[in-house]
Amino acid sequence: MRTYVLAAIMGMMLVSCDSRERISMLVLGDNVRVLFGADKLLSELKQAGHPVQRISSIDDHKAGRIIVLGTLANEKHGAVAEQLGLTLPYTEGLSEEGFGISSNGEAVLVSGVGESGTLYGAMELVDRLKAGGRLDFSLEMTDQPKMVLRGAAIGLQKTEYLPGRRVYEYPYTPENFPWFYDKELWIDYLDMLVENRMNSLYLWNGHPFASLVKLDDYPYALEVDEETFRKNEDIFTFLTEEADKRGIWVIQMFYNIIVSKPFAEHHDIVTQDRSRPIVPLIADYTQKSIAAFIEKYPNVGLLVALGEAMQGEENDVRWFTETVLPGVKDGLQALGRTDEPPVILRAHDTNAPLVMEHALPVYKNLYTMHKYNGESLTTYEPGGPWTKIHQDLSSTGSIHISNVHILANLEPFRYGSPDFIQKSVRAMHEIHGANALHLYPQASYWDWPYTADKVEKRLLQLDRDWIWYKAWARYAWNEERERDEEWVYWTKQLADMYGDEEAGRYILEAYEETGEIAPKLLRRFGITEGNRQTLLLGMFGSQLVNPYKWRVYPGFYESCGPEGEILIEYAEKEWNGEPHLGETPPQIVDEVVRHGEKALAAIENAAETVRDNQEEFERLRNDVHAYKAFADFFSEKVKAAMWVLRYGHSKEVADLEKALPHLKASVSHYRDLVALTKDRYLYANSMQTAQRRIPIGGDGGKHKTWEEMLPHYERELDNFERNLALIQEAGGEAIGTAPKEPWEPVAVEWLDKPGTVMDLEAGKSLYTDAPSGILQMADELKNLKGLVLKASEQENKGTQLRFRADRPVKLVVGYFNTDERRYLMPPTLETDAAGNVRGQAEVLLANAMEINGQPRVNVHTFLFGTGEQELSLDPGKILILGFVDGEEELDSRDVGLIGEEEREAVDWVFY
Repeated sequence: MRTYVLAAIMGMMLVSCDSRERISMLVLGDNVRVLFGADKLLSELKQAGHPVQRISSIDDHKAGRIIVLGTLANEKHGAVAEQLGLTLPYTEGLSEEGFGISSNGEAVLVSGVGESGTLYGAMELVDRLKAGGRLDFSLEMTDQPKMVLRGAAIGLQKTEYLPGRRVYEYPYTPENFPWFYDKELWIDYLDMLVENRMNSLYLWNGHPFASLVKLDDYPYALEVDEETFRKNEDIFTFLTEEADKRGIWVIQMFYNIIVSKPFAEHHDIVTQDRSRPIVPLIADYTQKSIAAFIEKYPNVGLLVALGEAMQGEENDVRWFTETVLPGVKDGLQALGRTDEPPVILRAHDTNAPLVMEHALPVYKNLYTMHKYNGESLTTYEPGGPWTKIHQDLSSTGSIHISNVHILANLEPFRYGSPDFIQKSVRAMHEIHGANALHLYPQASYWDWPYTADKVEKRLLQLDRDWIWYKAWARYAWNEERERDEEWVYWTKQLADMYGDEEAGRYILEAYEETGEIAPKLLRRFGITEGNRQTLLLGMFGSQLVNPYKWRVYPGFYESCGPEGEILIEYAEKEWNGEPHLGETPPQIVDEVVRHGEKALAAIENAAETVRDNQEEFERLRNDVHAYKAFADFFSEKVKAAMWVLRYGHSKEVADLEKALPHLKASVSHYRDLVALTKDRYLYANSMQTAQRRIPIGGDGGKHKTWEEMLPHYERELDNFERNLALIQEAGGEAIGTAPKEPWEPVAVEWLDKPGTVMDLEAGKSLYTDAPSGILQMADELKNLKGLVLKASEQENKGTQLRFRADRPVKLVVGYFNTDERRYLMPPTLETDAAGNVRGQAEVLLANAMEINGQPRVNVHTFLFGTGEQELSLDPGKILILGFVDGEEELDSRDVGLIGEEEREAVDWVFY
């Protein structure tokens, strides 16, 4: 036994690189990626204490060991391998990013299929040096990534709109984005990407071209001054060159149709208008902008979003095939190129399969991209209509990119569950058919590069969320890794971070337990996966018991989780004694409470042995406590909501009485959450505009902290207690139908109206050419003066209004609650980020009118200032119901004018 041990030790000494032995390094070729990999390896060898020298020829190697880096295509590669007595690795079937490493005890040969392969082979040796402090001269291996593209996104966006501008309109300037010009920060970020084997970087912006190129035909379109333009040229060139050294493809994203502010002002148009048709002037400007960009930055890719400032499938097809792709081809022609570099089509707010069908005859090298779980992280068991879109796009045989987008349900707490991430990447492959990854920051996308942590010197996402990037990148490279081995790997990563193996094991457990809480709660109880909702600020009882009043995003429940029941479905089945299907609300709230308890126990165990990075550990520890408090809050809120829904069936006041203790407990837990976050976080959500509506509007940057939200939840509890007392006094009778005061109408001067003015009264018709007699309406509407319109004109031409107001006013409209094409749909903020600029996206009065021969009506309002105003609405029927004071706060409710077969909503108990 002692002989065996001695022989093993001597063998290790023979094949491992002793720190006192000189090493030669030979780099074959002068490609920047190969040289970058060699420099990284050389630096790591020196740091590990190895005497190492670069040589320029194999003949310069006289003694000691040698490392050779090169590509298989290099003419000297095979000869050098033969001279060193090495066999070239078997690389058949490997991609350009694949590599082989072969050794014989004295020499290590890194053979890349392409330059990136050699770079990754060198980085493999760097990682092994970091892990063990020495180089293994007996190493034999081949490797390659499973996903073709593995990229991260950075938004050149801000938390709020710029003055005088709309969504996504942020010129590249030092005032808007000082970090964009910080070369040291870029180096750190690009190094992180290459260390994680990521090969693409996406820059998101509404209209970047007017910051990066000048147009001869439209010199006035430039929206930065000359000094800034030169800075942009410098930093963009620097960024793309440094990225290329690391094998990273820079990709510029842009929305459509947006034009620069100076261009819009010159032509007296708006920068973006979702309902604007394609016009030759804007098409020409855009095509020439794209051509100039391609000509100036030929190695930068394009990611095209056919929205959110454009709508209609026909427009999407025309714009992509007649403006965008011709612009790309014009730029390539100017360079004298006949190849077609990839162009990426984003399947958001468009019918991407249809666009691809028409675009492929025009341009062959098209990639596609679609959101993985929408704008959140909810499941590794996706399904429904959104999965069908993935499958349709991936089946074309091109590169299909899965976009881990926004992460609205994870902000702002730390998230790092390797198990959840690994399963998600597996789902991308096996369910969606994706072969590429696009990764958003884990939190604070709109506030890059900073996190939401409230500290003296703001933390960088790059540093705080290292495990987020590392986990996604690891599994994008290869998701087929054994669970036991991964537990060991991540335990070591966390042990290295916090200075103790036992602490690393407990911290990993805490990450994995908290990693289930937000995904499970959103997919089972949320209104939307989009950034319209900030999950970790909570939800109101009214949203839990009447979610469709808040406009549940179509396809969300079916696509973003396993089969299951939402709360109102569960309550209905429970009352009727029907069997349940899949995940149920009680199951999920019980599970998240247990996840919170286990995470808390684990993080407290870790606290006993943490030795390094103590301050960051305490921030992580606080996040775990916050997740636990949130899970408890949400669980109690759901339990209260279940009793309220049961009351909707039973009309037994005892059911409401059983809800009260749970509602009280939820508020108590929320107070704990406030205490945990008020000194720790600047905000919960980084998008701080009126686009955020759930749990409450984010207008003016408000309601972004738990401390701001607490009074609303306390008021909800007070309302519930008051209503319960009134019901008890009334012997159990509902009090939700008490008369409401009519809204006070405001007169405007009509400059162009499509119909005649009338008083809203029962029996009167709202259309001259369609059944539309008013049968019932909300009390609030009874004094208003609406318009009698022609349904046929609305359906074919839309609705155009021009008026003059002497004070701010709100236009009251009625959207029909149907998805039939002849009716105008209300704005969908998930696909129309500018759809709430006048407050029009929110349902104010649900089920507010019963109209003969028409669907139910939900009342919304548009806010206008003083002076001459204009509103152009797309084709489809919509009711114009009158005007009220723009500064008056209007209460929202479900009026309940529904069919006889339908059940009345019970959200009134919370108002």
